[in-house]
Amino acid sequence: MKPRNIYAVAGLTCAVLLPANAPCQITPAQADLLRAAISDRIEALNVLGGDYLVGGGSYHSTGAGPNDATFNVSKFGGSGELGALSQLGDLDIAWRPRVIGNMGTVDFTNQYSSGLLAGDTSKTRAFAVQFGGGARFWLTPEFSVAPTVLGMYGHTTNEYTAKSQFMVANLPKAQAVGLVDWSADTWTVRPALDLQYVYAWKRTLITLSSDPSYFHTESFKSSSPNVDVNGDSELWSNKVDVDIPLGHMLFGHELRTGGYLERTQLYGDLKEGLNTSYINEVHGRLVLDFLNQLWLTQWIGIGGSYYWGQNFVGWSAGVDFMLVF
Repeated sequence: MKPRNIYAVAGLTCAVLLPANAPCQITPAQADLLRAAISDRIEALNVLGGDYLVGGGSYHSTGAGPNDATFNVSKFGGSGELGALSQLGDLDIAWRPRVIGNMGTVDFTNQYSSGLLAGDTSKTRAFAVQFGGGARFWLTPEFSVAPTVLGMYGHTTNEYTAKSQFMVANLPKAQAVGLVDWSADTWTVRPALDLQYVYAWKRTLITLSSDPSYFHTESFKSSSPNVDVNGDSELWSNKVDVDIPLGHMLFGHELRTGGYLERTQLYGDLKEGLNTSYINEVHGRLVLDFLNQLWLTQWIGIGGSYYWGQNFVGWSAGVDFMLVF
């Protein structure tokens, strides 16, 4: 496990704080490591909560050693194209404007069960709002590309509850250097390119998509000079989605089933912050078709996902719906 990840702050507490009867001193190297660890955490949690590509749910870390670390992610948003298709100049290419929006929260809790910090709890909460757009271009009836640019605002706070003898004595020092009980406001710019191929077999639709994205995040307001975010991350999501009409009616609407398998590769600060290089998701759904029957709605039903990565597992369940414009 690399030192610059979401759990590094726990180790840094022991590294930068001296016993209660000695002054608190931080070497330049320790200060750099502290800033990097907090920066990675803030950027990772904002992307996890604010970006529409990464699914919401409840995650449990399997790489936090003796500690109990959990993520609870709630979000609402999506993407779609607006209006009728238009021709791009004299080219045989159709296009429509594309809009993307998302908002979400992440609650990250790390409970220390052993060691110098046994009994302590660190809670970090991130709220993020993302919006932007671009256009989708159909090069053939099946294959399309969609370049987009999005912006994101994030607000992240940390709250530390000290019960261990060590941190009860040293909590004011940890707060003074921005190690715990900090807050930060950030902005993120996210250029991306979505590639999509749709194959129809009878009435079944198989959609292959690939979405490489880049994130640059900086803080513009923070509670401590040590909480300074200036990072770069990359995310590459690849998905296979299958949509199957069942030919059976329920409440006057056709039942459809399907789901997808998605693998998301993480790079840069996002990889370091979440301590994993990939996130896999398998999703299943059972929905009712409302296309042309309810405004802006293609289907509504139930769905669930299971996630796994190098150091965590997770799941989500709830309402599954798709909007059309």
